[in-house]
Amino acid sequence: MLPTITRRGFRPFYMPNFFDDDFLPSLSNRTSSMPSVNIREDDKFYTLELAVPGIDKKDLKIDINEDVLTISSESKNESEENRDGYKRKEFSYSSFCRSFYIPENVTREKIEANYKDGILTVGLPKQEEEKNKISRQITIS
Repeated sequence: MLPTITRRGFRPFYMPNFFDDDFLPSLSNRTSSMPSVNIREDDKFYTLELAVPGIDKKDLKIDINEDVLTISSESKNESEENRDGYKRKEFSYSSFCRSFYIPENVTREKIEANYKDGILTVGLPKQEEEKNKISRQITIS
């Protein structure tokens, strides 16, 4: 028996929605290789945490182009086995690319990254606010 594909609110042959969402689950799994990200902010930093388990640190790349921070990875694996007259060859390819706008108050020269236990952490330090800001009321003469 073939599996049944069900869709809530499906209207047959309504073209704008025909291939969106999960109508064809095997084709619509667009985010399967996209790493999840947490974005945190405190007084001194913006912090990005990307879940990239199984990816080697050497395969990760972080670029800054103007106001955009791009984190990407590309890896290729091949294996070949010859045994008892049989040959087996396998290969795989994986990649992802995520881009983020960098806020104006980030010191780009001090952005740092750390990779540990499958988590890539990128720290974006905020610029220090002027400490000599004075606040006062101006008298109008």
